[in-house]
Amino acid sequence: MGAGNGPEAHNPIFQDPGEEKPGVGSAQLRVEDGGGGEAAMMIVRRTRVITNIISRRVNSNCFTTSSSTISSSPILKFPSSLLSLDLPDIWPPSSPAVTNCCTANDQPSAALVIDGKLIADEIRFRIAEQVRRMKDSVGKVPGLAVILVGDRRDSLTYVRNKVIACEDAGIKSLVTQFPQNCNQDDVIRALSTFNEDPSIHGILVQLPLPQHLNEEKILNALKLEKDVDGFHPLNMGNLAMRGREPLFIPCTPKGCIELLIRSSVEIMGKNAVVIGRSNIVGLPTSLLLQRHHATVTILHALTKNPEQITREADIVVTASGVPNLVRGNWLKPGAVVIDVGTFPVEDPSCENGYRLIGDVCYEEASKVASAITPVPGGVGPMTIAMLLSNTLDSAKRAYDFT
Repeated sequence: MGAGNGPEAHNPIFQDPGEEKPGVGSAQLRVEDGGGGEAAMMIVRRTRVITNIISRRVNSNCFTTSSSTISSSPILKFPSSLLSLDLPDIWPPSSPAVTNCCTANDQPSAALVIDGKLIADEIRFRIAEQVRRMKDSVGKVPGLAVILVGDRRDSLTYVRNKVIACEDAGIKSLVTQFPQNCNQDDVIRALSTFNEDPSIHGILVQLPLPQHLNEEKILNALKLEKDVDGFHPLNMGNLAMRGREPLFIPCTPKGCIELLIRSSVEIMGKNAVVIGRSNIVGLPTSLLLQRHHATVTILHALTKNPEQITREADIVVTASGVPNLVRGNWLKPGAVVIDVGTFPVEDPSCENGYRLIGDVCYEEASKVASAITPVPGGVGPMTIAMLLSNTLDSAKRAYDFT
């Protein structure tokens, strides 16, 4: 649309950030008392709260005025970018009662239990069949390389499970492990080697990485066509843009949607709430739900009244990182709940000395929801199945195999 035409010509949301206008582009806020003193003071109070929150988390150079000068100065200057500052999601701690919620195995459920393990086993069986066909037809099998940094117990467990799953499906797997204090250049060199290896069709960098490593730079070093985790910026960008298709969809979000589809849950036209906005789960899950024509709301640690918003949802996908955050009274009767969270809780009665719980208080939620994923045995098995699926798809493209 040409300049000066259409609603964007007069709408400040579409203002060119290069133009310096108060409140737009330069992001200045001017409070003037034109008879509405109460409203003006409300704006000042809200601005002071926002500034106090942000100033605790960011470098003070971002602002030309501090919170102490807001009341005396009519102008507050924010960072020039139209993109807001990235604030960490720090959820309030759970109450003591929350940790006493039962797990999926403790109580009978009125809801349909979405068996992620059963669905994942069916998918993995079909993947193994296709791998055998590929080997018989072209004499090749898919190959997956994993980069692991450090010795986090959860990361070691995830990688071990992925290697076992590859073996079961007939997929070749290689693991390169670096010490916690490794050099970033060494990690990128290993990635480059796998990028050029024609027998490797998928490369996975096990996240999270140690803080001294630049996650963005490392993920950008991946060849797009081997990014089976789906986190390359171009894959994520194509997922976000209507009419475009990413080469790979991130595994856990893809698994969540597969669970809904294979459980005959209608997504189109439904209200969906995604709790958590991480690049790994929350963001791509919300994009996938939009692709399936749901109306999506994303909740995070700064969301006000999250329980009230969640009660409006037909579908709830939760990946907050807070055990038992979602209680039964958060849910609309008949809602479908996909619980991505996994947290070990000490339990001497269990063989391993611990049991797993999720983001959702299962005992309460299962009495309100129409369908719910258990923890364990829900989303977790699907994540690995989707990784195998993405690796197989990459090999199919490499060998032109259908």
